[in-house]
Order: sequence, then structure tokens, then C-alpha cells
Amino acid sequence: MNGSYFQAIWNGLMVLATGLQALLLLAIRLIFGYKFFIAGLGKFGHIASIVSFFEELGIPLPAWNAYFVSSAECIGGILLILGLCTRPTAFLLTIIMIVAFLTAHLNAVKEIFSNPVNFVHEGAFNYLLASLILFAFGPGKISVDHFLGRWFFRVK
Repeated sequence: MNGSYFQAIWNGLMVLATGLQALLLLAIRLIFGYKFFIAGLGKFGHIASIVSFFEELGIPLPAWNAYFVSSAECIGGILLILGLCTRPTAFLLTIIMIVAFLTAHLNAVKEIFSNPVNFVHEGAFNYLLASLILFAFGPGKISVDHFLGRWFFRVK
């Protein structure tokens, strides 16, 4: 076998991987957009206990922040599902998840090197990871952002 055989296999794998990008980003947006939306609704449904929890964590302006986070998760979830304003939304949700780790899950952060499994098993981890992926890679080709980009900016 020569190098061209392996090159052909490699090129085929790259075509397959590139084709899967849009579907993977769509799946992440749909799954975590829905999860963010539901989490935000849940916070609104128990806003008094969320305010109290934020007070216990020492978060400044706990009532304002409780409504802000609930709104950001609800609206952000819908935007992620649509693939509209994905990167700014993902950035905002990333910041919210980092704050969640630095307040509600601080012990997991402190033990990240001695007990990394604890960090990864925190509920906020998957949300943080999904937000970071969408911020870094964008919404993919199956999104309102992509279609608007093609329409207004002639992006391929």
C-alpha cells in the first residue's frame, strides 16, 4: 500500500467529520438550549428561594441577579435553539456558569486538581462545556445566524 491510499482514507474521514460538524452543533444547541430554558423557568417558578440561595452565597443584589440569571437562561435557551445571536448568548451563559462554579460549586473548583471527577460531575459543568463549545465554534450551518450571515454578509 502506498501513501495515496492512506491519504484517500484520511481525506474521506475529514469530509465525514466536516459534514458532522453542523449536526453536532445543532444537537448541542437544541439539547442545551432546551435545558437552559427549563432551568430558567424553574428559577422563575421558585424565585424567592433562588433569591435566598443567592443571598446565602453572598452574591450582590441577589434579587436582581436571580431575575437576571433566570431571564438569561430562558431567553438564552430560546436563542440557542434558534441559533440566533449564538456566540454572544453562549458568552453570557459561559460567564453565568463560571459564576455558578465560583459561588455554588466553589469546593469543586478548589479541588479541581486533587479531585477532577468532582468538578466534572457538577451539574454546571455540562452547561459550561456546551456554552464554551458554542462560543468557540459558533452555531453551525443549521442556524438562523448562518442564514442571516449568508443573506446580509455573503458568508459561505
